Amino acid sequence: MSMKLNCDMGESFGAWSMSNDAEIMPYVDMSNIACGFHASDPQVMARTVALAVQHNVAIGAHPGYPDLQGFGRKEMVFSFDELVNIIQYQIGALQAICVANNTSVSYVKPHGALYNTMMRDSDVFRAVLTAVSTVKPKMPLMIMATAETSASHQVYVALAQDLGVPLLFEAFCDRAYTDEGALQSRQIKGAVYDDVDRIVNQATQLITQQSITSCSGKTLSVKADSICIHGDGELALLSVKRIRNVLRAHTLLETK
Repeated sequence: MSMKLNCDMGESFGAWSMSNDAEIMPYVDMSNIACGFHASDPQVMARTVALAVQHNVAIGAHPGYPDLQGFGRKEMVFSFDELVNIIQYQIGALQAICVANNTSVSYVKPHGALYNTMMRDSDVFRAVLTAVSTVKPKMPLMIMATAETSASHQVYVALAQDLGVPLLFEAFCDRAYTDEGALQSRQIKGAVYDDVDRIVNQATQLITQQSITSCSGKTLSVKADSICIHGDGELALLSVKRIRNVLRAHTLLETK
């Protein structure tokens, strides 16, 4: 499968507008649409789903913790059943809007603190898997690509297989990585790239070499199905246009 571009979208709320969804949508393959807990509302969800349908972009549910004020980046603690219900609720809301637009949710990618927590806490990961598998059997869950030889990777693959949930692995072109292959904390300066060339170069390395360079210069193998570009970044539109050109050129080389 050729590398896909995914983007977090539909993260406006009421009169508060975030990102250039209408401009970015034509350049991506997968749209991770916020479901109302960390951002979005019914009107924003409906507009974003319609945009995805218009441009033939796959729709993914982007559930997060119930944290509108903190944009889903605040860590929260719930029981296993509470977390399953929270995720099911959000997927269901987006699915209802999708049905009204003659489409459907095709995968799930958690947001923010929920995403980060599930990547280090197997109990939270199991709750996410349970929610996804019970809403729609065989619906893929998108998680962060890590070294295939790592213990955490093997544990998560085994858990997903137990519950029958296919996994999609993603890497990030606009975030710095630690030497351990994790995302650098947003609290550290430089964790979120503010240079288009750096973003495009990291995407190009992922596409052509299946690797990234950590913040200390270490080369890490990263086998990903998809590259994420954060839609709320100021450089998102310019970056995604250039990355799409890199993907087109690479695809042409592969088919020769």
